[in-house]
Amino acid sequence: MKSPTQLLKSIGHAFTGFFTALKDETSLKIQLTLGLAAVFFGFYFNISRTEWMAVVICIAAVLSAETMNSAVENLADRITKEQDPYIKKAKDMGAGAVLVVATASIIIACIIFIPKFIA
Repeated sequence: MKSPTQLLKSIGHAFTGFFTALKDETSLKIQLTLGLAAVFFGFYFNISRTEWMAVVICIAAVLSAETMNSAVENLADRITKEQDPYIKKAKDMGAGAVLVVATASIIIACIIFIPKFIA
């Protein structure tokens, strides 16, 4: 079991990792901006508690997947910049994971917000 000091250090590393990715990765900035837009529209349309849960889970999933994808890409680039089929496969799979979560999030956003825009 971690001591409170170790736990605080671990949390600090996690914040550092996320904000490093946010500083360095354009796609993460775009996805965070879209997430903030969803939050804005959530307040504007006064969405339900259940809809808020879906929005928050989607935002967290997309940002997490993109951060992990960035970590894979950074590690892979550290290993080699040369063409390597295994590294390409790992990078493509990471990008694919982001695509799956982002697509599901767009569908959920459409389910929640399109009827509210129409009304």
